[in-house]
Amino acid sequence: METYLENYKHWYESVTAEERAELDAIAADDKELRERFSLPLAFGTAGMRGTIGLGTFKMNLYTVARATAGLADYIASEGAEARKRGVVISYDTRRMSFEFAMEAARVLAYNKIKVYLFENVRPVPICSFTVGHLKTFSGIMITASHNPKEYNGYKVYGEDGAQLSPEATARVVSYIEKRDYFGVRKADVDPSRENVMGKDGYALNDYITVIGKSVDEAYFEVIEKLSLSPEAVAKEGGNLKIVYTPLHGSGYKPVTTILSRMHIPYNVVPEQALPDSEFPTVKMPNPEMPDALTLGIKLAEELGSDVVIGTDPDADRMGVAVRSDKGDFVLLTGNQTGVLLMDYILRRHTEKGTLPKNAAVVKTIVTTSLARKVAEHYGATSFDVLTGFKFIGEKIDLFHKTGAHTFLFGYEESYGYLAGTHAKDKDAVVSTMLFAEMVCYYKSIGIGLYERLQQIFRELGFYAEKTISVYFKGLQGMAIMSEKTRALRDVDITEIAGYKVESVTDFLAGEKTYSSGKKENIDFPKSDVMYYFLEGGDWVVIRPSGTEPKLKLYVSCAAANAEEAMKKAETLLNDMKGYVEP
Repeated sequence: METYLENYKHWYESVTAEERAELDAIAADDKELRERFSLPLAFGTAGMRGTIGLGTFKMNLYTVARATAGLADYIASEGAEARKRGVVISYDTRRMSFEFAMEAARVLAYNKIKVYLFENVRPVPICSFTVGHLKTFSGIMITASHNPKEYNGYKVYGEDGAQLSPEATARVVSYIEKRDYFGVRKADVDPSRENVMGKDGYALNDYITVIGKSVDEAYFEVIEKLSLSPEAVAKEGGNLKIVYTPLHGSGYKPVTTILSRMHIPYNVVPEQALPDSEFPTVKMPNPEMPDALTLGIKLAEELGSDVVIGTDPDADRMGVAVRSDKGDFVLLTGNQTGVLLMDYILRRHTEKGTLPKNAAVVKTIVTTSLARKVAEHYGATSFDVLTGFKFIGEKIDLFHKTGAHTFLFGYEESYGYLAGTHAKDKDAVVSTMLFAEMVCYYKSIGIGLYERLQQIFRELGFYAEKTISVYFKGLQGMAIMSEKTRALRDVDITEIAGYKVESVTDFLAGEKTYSSGKKENIDFPKSDVMYYFLEGGDWVVIRPSGTEPKLKLYVSCAAANAEEAMKKAETLLNDMKGYVEP
């Protein structure tokens, strides 16, 4: 096995003269050399993600080319038809996103695989939609989602438009591992951005076609049909004052386009409207972070707006702020936003008489239990899946194949939502459309969104959720995380903060153990997750992130009022955080 120093030497001798300057700068930094050259950047079901720079453990043209060569080998193994169907490639506004997209396109084209490359930035949902719309074999999205500006990533979709399955991922990885970082062959094209900007249906060579507005139009036509309250929009839309921020990302055009088509007025935060890979106005372009909507709230206060909506750089996540009963803006959690959207969709279908008898919603196991209560309230079936929107996508496909259920909505607590089946990943564009429409609907019947949320709490229970993430940086970060979750399985936790643990589910072992000692198998994919179900229905979950070196602790509980629920959640969190902290 090559050492990190041998890897460094190999890279130094293989990169361009201009790139050697970066490697010269770290030549005497042993820690940095170990970080960059000891391990390859992991490729999993969510693709790969890392900071930009030279090295096997970084995102760069060489790691992208190698990964794409492995994907090309996988596609070739599926036959001529898979090659002909090809791959959609999209990218967001991050550093090197266009360059990585073009690199992937050239590698695929050299391998005689058809490529559909977007002429400019497009978000995750349009990439996912296009896989199905063009019936391609796969899709690539260049994005690091909501990570800091130093990051970029490479996400792969299967032919269903969902993130690649674990089985397909394993096959791709087997091909990647056979490839060197250097010597990957690429087709000849003019790789400049100007060569594709504004084009639609333009061929760069025999295999690469630039696409754009025609696909967008198909996407907008599909999601417009998901509108549930056109009358309310017509009545209240003209008085609505929505503030929207794309946080310098790819959501700007699609979100403002769909709001305009729905005749819903909006104001865009000017400082955050234009694409900017440095994301200069926020610490992190993540709508989960409180500061992400600060400028939006400031503008909303000036305009007297009702709601502030923000999307992350690849527009798959949406964060919102609404006015409370006191008139000030309150940031909603991902759980609360999802509950409001789910309640709205099921309520409107019920009122219109269009709710299918086999209506279904899907949530992840770390998403609030209140979602299940909302579904049951309207007679819909709620399904739980592992964390990761690919599992929600799998349920959509299963429902389609069996006809057993009709999918209406899916979401995860980390601000990702999907209505409709046009895409198989989170869609902040359609979520923004429906959220804005929901504001109109409740205004038309004299109810504010915050008031509706409180009504749901009073009717179904006051729920509170808490989450903490502990990062494990450095070369051994992932190994340390794995060891902590392994050690957790050796601890017999019978109570948490004085509350009895009724059952413990180990998703890696595929087994649920009750306090009585009874054991039963669970029908879930194996995953490094520990789930503690408490008396009364509360729960605690510990799991490592699938895309970053961090361990996550979740708690969810219900109580007689909001204050008691939050206090209980904090108590549970404090009692368990020692298991995730270094």
